Amino acid sequence: MLQTRPQLLRRRPRPRFPRRRRLSKKSGSRLRGAVREAHPDAGVRRTVLPGGLRVVTEHVPGVRSASVGIWVGVGSRDEGPTVAGAAHFLEHLLFKSTPTRSALDIAQVMDSVGGELNAFTSKEHTCFYAHVIDEDLPLAVDLVADVVLNGECRTADVEIERQVVLEEISMRDDDPEDLGGDAFLTALFGDHPIGRPVIGTVESIEHMTRAQLHSFHVRRYTPQRMVVAVAGNVEHEHTVELVSRAFHDRLAPDLDAVPRREGKIRLAAAPTLSLTKRDSEQVHLTLGVRAFGRHEGHRRWPLSVLNTAVGGGLSSRLFQQVREERGLAYSVYSSIDTFADTGAFSVYAGCQPENLAEVATLAREILTDVAHNGITDAECARAKGSLRGGLVLGLEDSGSRMNRIGRSELSYGNHRSVSETLTRIDAVTTDQVREVAAELLARPFAAAVVGPYKRVRDLPAAVRGIVS
Repeated sequence: MLQTRPQLLRRRPRPRFPRRRRLSKKSGSRLRGAVREAHPDAGVRRTVLPGGLRVVTEHVPGVRSASVGIWVGVGSRDEGPTVAGAAHFLEHLLFKSTPTRSALDIAQVMDSVGGELNAFTSKEHTCFYAHVIDEDLPLAVDLVADVVLNGECRTADVEIERQVVLEEISMRDDDPEDLGGDAFLTALFGDHPIGRPVIGTVESIEHMTRAQLHSFHVRRYTPQRMVVAVAGNVEHEHTVELVSRAFHDRLAPDLDAVPRREGKIRLAAAPTLSLTKRDSEQVHLTLGVRAFGRHEGHRRWPLSVLNTAVGGGLSSRLFQQVREERGLAYSVYSSIDTFADTGAFSVYAGCQPENLAEVATLAREILTDVAHNGITDAECARAKGSLRGGLVLGLEDSGSRMNRIGRSELSYGNHRSVSETLTRIDAVTTDQVREVAAELLARPFAAAVVGPYKRVRDLPAAVRGIVS
């Protein structure tokens, strides 16, 4: 079957924690100054607490679970080169201890309620989340907030987690598809923070100090950069009370907060070709171009339709022509990475070394044809149907709902209903997709190869010719 590219979520094992009593209504005094809003989605509500902390909830009928996520607007793009991987390292470290809980406490109590506690780090944000039955919502809010706000960053824990992160880098290096994805973004964006691996490097992790990680935590994990997203069988007002109690004295402006590093991205280097030697049976090829930022809304859905038609499903051009008609690869697909001010459109294929030249040639021919001629009306209709179905079916549980409202609040500050999103997908025309394809695929290409090659000149000419 068609495989999808694994996202670099860098998840921890599943820590878990004790049931707490529900809060009484006496905590309402902490809500003075809160701003409440409703949004077009029938179940989505939003409150801004003092200090700028945003709380968004969505009531999901018919479920007995609740998912809590604290989203922090901090990721690997907020790091300098000497602390590359700090956001991800810190994500690990905060689970080790708080003033009132040890890592073992967290694990034992969350296991005792059958919950899940986890986290992930990306280029632009970090999310700490828990999934529990609805009656354990007070526990989940209290625990996740304690980890995020009060993780101690002890020196002994830094040394332990340093080894864990180094093992994770080794694990990434043993996965050529994952390794190639990181190498591709570096080839595309150069030494810009967007181009650096979220996980950091062996050198940066080995030299990271406790003081650097603690400073990163204190200066960047501030309420105005956080969103608490909660979805499931939840009530908004009760959730706001729980969050207000958990954040207590943190609900005040922090004048020392470090501003987010984003805006109009400036890249000095042109896209390049990257080669990573691995004695593997397959060679892994990723190629693509810089795409649009997430705030270019008029291009968002045409780009999604383009991606789906080119390599997003079993009927896509890449899958049909590379795998089904010629049998050149088992896994082949296209994907989109979207950031605040830029993005990436890429194609991946894993194949035998003797097929690399043909795969590279065919992939470029498909992209060139789409750039010049666009996609057909039938392809556009199928792609829109795929996106519509994927959107709705992907929102069938409280965890996915929490992810949707958390990302939306952190990235856009607003919430569209599912119906409105479906309408926007339906409104995409074949001509709009053609316009996006013509602009996007005329841009300079980058490429990354992971496989049994010592030098770039050993690669087939079709691969070397991708980057001109």
